[in-house]
Amino acid sequence: MEIKQDIFISASVPLNHLEEQFQTSLTDGLSHDVANAILHRDGPNEITANHTRWWEIAGRQFKSPFIYLLIVAAVIVYAIGEYIDALIIVGFVCINAGLGFFQEHKSEQSIRALEQYISLRSRVKRNNTWQIIKSRNLVRGDIISLVTGDAIPADLRVISTDHLVVNETTLTGESVPVLKNGATLDTPPDSIFESHNLLFSGTSVVKGEATALVLETGPRTAMGRIAKLTVETTKESEFSKGINRFSSLILRMVIVTLVLLFFANLVIKGGNVDIIELIVFCIALVVSVIPEALPVVNTVSLSRGAMELAKQEVIVKRLTAIEDIGSIEVLCSDKTGTLTENSLDVTDYSPNAHPELLLHAGLTIAEIVEKTEPFDIAIEKETIARRVFHDRNFHRLMELPFDPSRRRNAVLVREGSGTILVVRGAPEVIIALSSLSDRDRALVEQWISDKGKEGERTIALARRIFKGDKVSISPEDEQNLEFLGAISFTDPVKPSTFQAVHKAKELDITIKIVTGDSPEVAGVVGVRIGLLKDPGLVITGSVLQKMPEEEKIKAINQHAVIARVTPEQKYEIVKLLQKSHVVGFLGEGINDAPALKLASVSMVVESAADIAREAADIILLKKNLEVIINGIESGRSVFANSVKYLKASLASNFGHFFAIAMGSMFIPYLPMLPVQILLVNLLSDSPMISIATDSVDKNEIDKPGKYDFREIVLTVIVFGLIVTMFDLGFFVLFMNEGERILQTNWFVGSILVELVFLFSIRTRLPFFKGTRPSRYVLLISVVAAMSTVLLPYTIIGKDFFHFYPPSTLHLCIIFSMVFVFFGCSELVKYMYYKR
Repeated sequence: MEIKQDIFISASVPLNHLEEQFQTSLTDGLSHDVANAILHRDGPNEITANHTRWWEIAGRQFKSPFIYLLIVAAVIVYAIGEYIDALIIVGFVCINAGLGFFQEHKSEQSIRALEQYISLRSRVKRNNTWQIIKSRNLVRGDIISLVTGDAIPADLRVISTDHLVVNETTLTGESVPVLKNGATLDTPPDSIFESHNLLFSGTSVVKGEATALVLETGPRTAMGRIAKLTVETTKESEFSKGINRFSSLILRMVIVTLVLLFFANLVIKGGNVDIIELIVFCIALVVSVIPEALPVVNTVSLSRGAMELAKQEVIVKRLTAIEDIGSIEVLCSDKTGTLTENSLDVTDYSPNAHPELLLHAGLTIAEIVEKTEPFDIAIEKETIARRVFHDRNFHRLMELPFDPSRRRNAVLVREGSGTILVVRGAPEVIIALSSLSDRDRALVEQWISDKGKEGERTIALARRIFKGDKVSISPEDEQNLEFLGAISFTDPVKPSTFQAVHKAKELDITIKIVTGDSPEVAGVVGVRIGLLKDPGLVITGSVLQKMPEEEKIKAINQHAVIARVTPEQKYEIVKLLQKSHVVGFLGEGINDAPALKLASVSMVVESAADIAREAADIILLKKNLEVIINGIESGRSVFANSVKYLKASLASNFGHFFAIAMGSMFIPYLPMLPVQILLVNLLSDSPMISIATDSVDKNEIDKPGKYDFREIVLTVIVFGLIVTMFDLGFFVLFMNEGERILQTNWFVGSILVELVFLFSIRTRLPFFKGTRPSRYVLLISVVAAMSTVLLPYTIIGKDFFHFYPPSTLHLCIIFSMVFVFFGCSELVKYMYYKR
């Protein structure tokens, strides 16, 4: 997203040419008839976007191959009389759809949060008469008037000003107000930062007055474009992308296999096949291979992750963001308040500074109860710590407030019978008003330059002592001043930031500072926290903007600090990074909203603007980078358990699926009844669900969690073949023992194989070296194993599931096969992961 280039071009076009271009009059304004015609053509000056109705959002939640599989499975299971299983599957679908709907519907509300930044009424000149109209009726070419406190209702070109100071924080993220004027620029500005004669919608007038020409209205304004991007930008979670790929693969494999199985049975068995029974058998196989518990596994995992983050004062809005946060490879963060304390500290004084420099600085602090100016806060803190006003009594007589055009403020104070004028401001301004020797001037200027290279801010002070009783001052009194010295300030890096950056490197996370601050300040912070070796290795948004896309992508990936960026550039940086990385973005302002909406995982602080909070996935109650890094680590654990479930479930399900499918072609009856197949699915899935609570090996969270499609499929194939081999082993051992004995023994053996396989596949290390399974995994697995072995001996097992109680010999054979399977699985796992 970029602010329309025509607006920037307008900054360098003479006003008389703009008057002609917009067919207006800078003195009389538009006529009512012309304004109405333009309004009819361009539409009202209000933020609009393509809203999505709630039922459209709800419908989108079911557009997934995985959901199709579950719905088909539910219908099939219901058709064969398994009503409870059907209800459970439908419940899984509803949970999944509900979570997605809630998140998307919330994002639609973000447009409303922007409306407060559009002024409801404006003073406009129509037919050479000033009048107040609804801001939604403003049109291009209108001439409007602005005064202190006004919200700027459209994108404007300044015609004339009277000390106009504007707050552009909503667009740039910079908290320092900007002085505007009506002078035509020599060349079009590259960004908002250089647009000294342009005003943008959504910003506000801090001080002064102005007359301005309306250049753009409604969705074509800076704020309108942010709104459009924020609402219409959609993203698919990394989890959804991975699941959709697996769902498509499972669907294709199942359909092809079942078609082959059906016709193979017809060909091999000829007229001895019960078509209805074969169809029901195939249906049961379909249900057995679908990992229908995956939504529950993820919901449990994500809920546990959200609760853990809540303990660290992190609120998760989009539950699936817990898993996505573990996939973050690049984390883009603002500097102020996140990496630094967002408060200035006094660090040093210039050479040969006056002994009472700090005392005089304290005299210039604004006399309000709650200090808001950063320099005032820092000076007051230092004066209290050093007790500079101990036993001193000053009386303030008059003040000249800070003026951006003069770049200084002044106070007149009395102590005893003496009267002192103290002036504080930009060093170059104060030096110019003071008497300094060439040597002293050179020393101070060199010191100021050195501090600037270190990313520190400086102010200077001077004074003038009056004889007699003086009670008022004017700018004319600010001359022949005695230079007192300069003070340097820094925004200290948070202690937690150093540890967070170190931990991020260990977790293979790339941190990038993306800020609206100056390259000098941002570069120094980058050096302090270890992202840069040289503070000069910073790239600015305006430099990036001029590059071709390929060079831009290369530069963004190479630079750890990007300064002076606009909202449009933040959005583009995230978009380009996402071509090759999973990107997390931390922001807080309206200017961050589009980038937040686009990023794979978006995070804001509690004090963020409403629209930023609406667009975010995660809200931090504590503005601390370390909290985010810890959250990424937690997300990786959740992700690791989800992949663990996929591998265990798919490998065992497919292994069992192919074994039963092949066995069915060699005997005149079904190797396992449909109801028995569904029971295998139920008993083996219970421990699988408990994986959501499992502990994770450290080596599984060292790298960003990504669905490595090739690796997971290969794992499923390799271990699925082992499961198939041992399942067929049960078939071969018991196929001549009779129908019910084969079905029972194969049922028991299959479930026990799946249960021990879970303990093997849950860690890449040998099972005795891996982390200990959670107590839920152990408990549920033991209950499932005991239920499996004991069920054939019960009345329900015999009458309802048609089991035959296994003999002691058969149980010994089954247990031996399971033990051998576990050893074989561990051996193959060792060889597989070693390669």
